[in-house]
Amino acid sequence: MQKRKLGRSSLEVSAIGLGCMGMSFSYGPPKDVKEMTALLQAAVERGITFFDTAEVYGPFTNETLVGEALSPVRDKVIIATKFGFDLTGPDHRPGAAGLNSRPEQIKRAVEGSLKRLKVQVIDLLYQHRVDPQVPIEDVAGTVKELIQQGKVKHFGLSEAGVTTIRRAHAVQTVTALQNEYSLWWRRPEAEIIPTLEELGIGLVAYSPLGKGYLTGRIDHKTQFDSNDFRSTLPRFTPEALKANQELIDLLNAMAKRFSATPAQIALAWLLAQKPWIVPIPGTTKLHRLDENIGTVALELTPEDIAEIEHAAASIKVQGDRYPARLEAMTNI
Repeated sequence: MQKRKLGRSSLEVSAIGLGCMGMSFSYGPPKDVKEMTALLQAAVERGITFFDTAEVYGPFTNETLVGEALSPVRDKVIIATKFGFDLTGPDHRPGAAGLNSRPEQIKRAVEGSLKRLKVQVIDLLYQHRVDPQVPIEDVAGTVKELIQQGKVKHFGLSEAGVTTIRRAHAVQTVTALQNEYSLWWRRPEAEIIPTLEELGIGLVAYSPLGKGYLTGRIDHKTQFDSNDFRSTLPRFTPEALKANQELIDLLNAMAKRFSATPAQIALAWLLAQKPWIVPIPGTTKLHRLDENIGTVALELTPEDIAEIEHAAASIKVQGDRYPARLEAMTNI
């Protein structure tokens, strides 16, 4: 497995990481713990060193799963987790629970994450979403204290806007920004990516396969389980899925040329954008894990990238990515 450094930091991770959320949360019912434990350990055996979780996934159960599964190989892996949602109420879903990044809440969250992850220090700690009620300087300052105390190694933000990134970075070096980025969500290219390049911050791309859409295995006839959060997303309505089929056709055409899969082309395109971008596709299936890992052997030439760009430029992706309430939590 190839390695990449996140920006100009010392944090080196596998070129492709593993998003663990779907093992416990959001994509239908929670998966079998023994099966997911085996999958996590298989990922390590195949060279993946970068694992992404959060306290809100479950809530709490995903951190526990990741902590238990990876404890035998702790010295070989980098585990990232997140704080930022108020999990004291009855409804713990992101966006429903409300935001809370007050310093005392961050400290409580970190103590809980350390125990569930079975670690002495958190490798990479993200603010999950920017809390407009708490100055970002207070958030960054609190994480700085935690780093000085040896409880956290690196500070990250998720879905933050450029002004917030700059303000946070001035207080405590931001190692990575986690942001959705893929061929069907390219908004970070306008302001976010140039800012990260300037400041030397890495980009961890979540949903690099468009929450499964860019695999080519979802179409307008796909039925989502009621507890699959894609059933609530405007971009996953039958009308939007049908309208966006042109993008899948493009990936299918490129995949045939390379004897690859649409997912591999989508990931290879992303890896080719910047050497400090690391995608974290999620999966609960071993053969999909192997498919994603196989991407690192697929090198697209500048001509290939230009061809994809030219074709994609004529495709206008239909549908908002999130309902308005959730989208309002991003890029602030």
